[in-house]
Amino acid sequence: MSGITIQIEKTSNPAIVKFEASTFLTRHNSYEFKNIDDAKDSPLAQQLFYLPFVKTIFISGNFIAIERYNIVTWEDVQDEVAEQIQEYINSGKEIISESATAKKVVPVTVYAESTPNPTVMKFVANKKIVERIFEFKNIDETKYAPLAQALFHFPFVKEVFLDKNYISITKYDMVDWNDITMEIREFIRNYIQEGKEVISKDIPAEQKEKIEISDESFEALDDISKEIVNILEEYIKPAVASDGGNIMFDSYDPNSKVVKVVLQGACSGCPSSTMTLKSGIENTLKNLLKGQINEVIAING
Repeated sequence: MSGITIQIEKTSNPAIVKFEASTFLTRHNSYEFKNIDDAKDSPLAQQLFYLPFVKTIFISGNFIAIERYNIVTWEDVQDEVAEQIQEYINSGKEIISESATAKKVVPVTVYAESTPNPTVMKFVANKKIVERIFEFKNIDETKYAPLAQALFHFPFVKEVFLDKNYISITKYDMVDWNDITMEIREFIRNYIQEGKEVISKDIPAEQKEKIEISDESFEALDDISKEIVNILEEYIKPAVASDGGNIMFDSYDPNSKVVKVVLQGACSGCPSSTMTLKSGIENTLKNLLKGQINEVIAING
């Protein structure tokens, strides 16, 4: 491994901090270590136990959660720990040995959440299921997405949108959500609980990157376009994601001062998206970029 980064994430327990990696560290299994003897099957956990404040280590999916003793506060040591974990992972050393015994996997829960788009339902899991956004308009696009492919076998599924810990599903009008929500929710829960592959590790790089602006593409933009992208990321995307969708910068014309954005997931084709576009996105950009924006036009993803 190389180029892996670690993000520090607080939890509801002040004694526990999650160190989230930009890749998966384990596949389908979770491990808990109470002391250095427990950690004989994890060289990384053993190394971390040499830190005198480490009480418990939990490794699962793409994160390492550490519980501390009260001799320190996380604010004083978390950066050092994150750096140590990042350096270890990027060295390519073994994280969990093949002989390690997995901790019993925490039961997966999935709940359904309505969105502003009546044809779209958001199914939220209690664990991370993908590392980035993926959108599928039909089954032909799901070669490297087994879960999305399986969902398209339901005749009422029109589109599938995945982002971190949720799946937004667009249905055809042939059925009502009241008749199918439970079936879909249970199908997704069982699929994740069984540890089946969601996105194939063999997915081509270009398909991974097509949803987001790459660093190279961002640097090639003009200054106003860069500011628009940053505003969308900071102010607009979190709100859009909470509704089960995504917004992506498409283009900016400095002559007409028109911004084009791509709406995805629940936002694509939503009856209220026009109002959101004008009263929310357009007004925000106009207020933050005085005199630079005349109009925002949406392109459905």
